[in-house]
Amino acid sequence: MIDMSSDVRTKPESSADRQGRQTAERSRAVGVTAGVALCVTGAAIAMGIGRLVPAVNPMLIAIVAGALVANLVTVPAWIKPGLDFSAKRLLRVGVALLGLQLMFSDVIGLGWGVIAVVVAIVVLGITGTMYVGKLLGLSWTQRILIACGFSICGAAAVAATDGVVSAKEEELLTSVALVVVFGTLMIPAIPLLSDVLGLSERQAGMWAGGSIHEVAQVVAAGGMIGGSALAVATVVKLARVLMLAPVMAYLGARQRRAAKGGDAEGTRPPLVPVFVLGFLGCVALRSSGLLPDEALDLARLAQTALLTTAMFALGLGVRVSLLRAVGPRPFVLAAASTVWVAGIALVGTLLVA
Repeated sequence: MIDMSSDVRTKPESSADRQGRQTAERSRAVGVTAGVALCVTGAAIAMGIGRLVPAVNPMLIAIVAGALVANLVTVPAWIKPGLDFSAKRLLRVGVALLGLQLMFSDVIGLGWGVIAVVVAIVVLGITGTMYVGKLLGLSWTQRILIACGFSICGAAAVAATDGVVSAKEEELLTSVALVVVFGTLMIPAIPLLSDVLGLSERQAGMWAGGSIHEVAQVVAAGGMIGGSALAVATVVKLARVLMLAPVMAYLGARQRRAAKGGDAEGTRPPLVPVFVLGFLGCVALRSSGLLPDEALDLARLAQTALLTTAMFALGLGVRVSLLRAVGPRPFVLAAASTVWVAGIALVGTLLVA
């Protein structure tokens, strides 16, 4: 057998090429540092406002603040690597730490009827949203971002889904903006409709936790309802958050199958995303009871800081011109998904609560 490898010579890197590569690496490092610093500053301000106005969650403040900055001033392109790092890497760590808010016993304590309702909300919510989005002619990636965001846990689920399916930037940012808008509208709507329908505090709390998009929005609505509603709403919502793991694992497997015919094994995504394993590990760690309250408080602060930083970075990409360019179809799907998920949650609540 003739060894052909000797005929192939790697061209040595010239001094000019090496200098150019090093300059590019330094420029990227500066861009990452500056972008992350900007997002951390925005997050710090949002968290400061959140302390002054406890009724408003810092993550929502960060998204809105980032969008305001993006539409009022020109964000330099050279810091984009830092914005991407904040919106993706830091967000995944924050999502993993979100698992420390939940114990398996909390979910089991809801009862199997409520657990079945939570599973139905997520599965039917995603399925119905995907179907309506297909009728509207939206891309698969746009549909799955909206479906997961509205059915599971808002902007964090949108960004987590993007980490698996790699949607277009405008699809990601549009979905985040829609979660903020429609989730915020649900904060006063659910307490008002609960009163009109004559729901008990437990029923109203379960409906809020089962239908509203963000954890922070659920807490705000549960507080407006009052009584025992807040505790019920929070646990039901966190049970929906737990569904993030199997849904992301399914999407990861789907993307892996789709990439199976690719050119290289290295291009295939992992079977289960690393941050999903981290999320489950954090839930298991919290459930073990090994962590003291001080450690949980510190982890909660770190999780809030990371997610707030990521939300500010995502907000910096939300521009009015972008929302105009995507047209009305994503907005129609978001409205339909909101009503659909709320309807499933209400029926489930009336059946088991």
